[in-house]
Amino acid sequence: MDVVVEARNLVKEYNSHRVVKGINFSVCKGECFGFLGPNGAGKTTTMSMIICYTPITKGNVTVFGLDVGRYPKKVKQKIGVIPQETNLDPDLTVFENLMVYARYFNIPKKVARNRVKELLSFVQLSDKRDEVILRLSGGMKRRLLIARSLINDPELIILDEPTIGLDPQARHLIWQKLRQLKAHGTTMVLSTHYMEEAAQLCDRLAIMDQGQIIAEGSPNHLITEFVGTEVIEIRSDGQESNYILDSLKEHQFSFERAADTLFLYSREGGRLVQKIKEVKDERIIYRPATLEDVFLKLTGRELKE
Repeated sequence: MDVVVEARNLVKEYNSHRVVKGINFSVCKGECFGFLGPNGAGKTTTMSMIICYTPITKGNVTVFGLDVGRYPKKVKQKIGVIPQETNLDPDLTVFENLMVYARYFNIPKKVARNRVKELLSFVQLSDKRDEVILRLSGGMKRRLLIARSLINDPELIILDEPTIGLDPQARHLIWQKLRQLKAHGTTMVLSTHYMEEAAQLCDRLAIMDQGQIIAEGSPNHLITEFVGTEVIEIRSDGQESNYILDSLKEHQFSFERAADTLFLYSREGGRLVQKIKEVKDERIIYRPATLEDVFLKLTGRELKE
């Protein structure tokens, strides 16, 4: 497949502190590639280097074959960006924000007006075209940022935490719009710490922690490789956990302890649950494995700020 974005030995340092530590990845045409990781993992810094916003310390990134360090203007003309922070002009209306942004790409006024009309319809904001930004909800602002990122008809969209802080209804509407774009061949690079968002949108994921990529693959591949297919959560103290684990020696599983919970990862969860209930009547949660299980297993359960 055609490679749209490629990074080799990518490093970013701030005052000798290495934030991104020599990572490698590639993004193919038409796919959604995601960076998943805790706060401070290096996701936003990596995205900033792709969009030519943050200078690269070492290594290189190419977008459509163009080195971002040598050809930043050409790269910016080819991509759309949805930033983590809402940076719309608060003094302008919805329509004016998009028209002003179109000027950066030298889009003729008549063409821009037609494109703005189409984009507002796409993100369901046609009835808000004359509202100033301050009167929009958080979800409306994020949808307007999507429209703005599409003004130059890009083949690649960079999305940094696109649904941060939104309620479930707004988040699902934005996911729907992004899936529509992908269905029409748009390539996307996404950073998020929402597990469901990564599962909903991404074809492949790179899980980042402390500036490094620690795992990469499709959501289903990562779940199967690092967790299994099923998870059992048992609320019990340390002594009871040891007793339960000792009773399951004949079965294949991995486990993890966290506070008052014992996590069992397996491909034969039903048999384990039956055995556990024979041994001890504990509160048991038996469920399918998810990306969140992978995330917590690989990056840890302690707070990272």
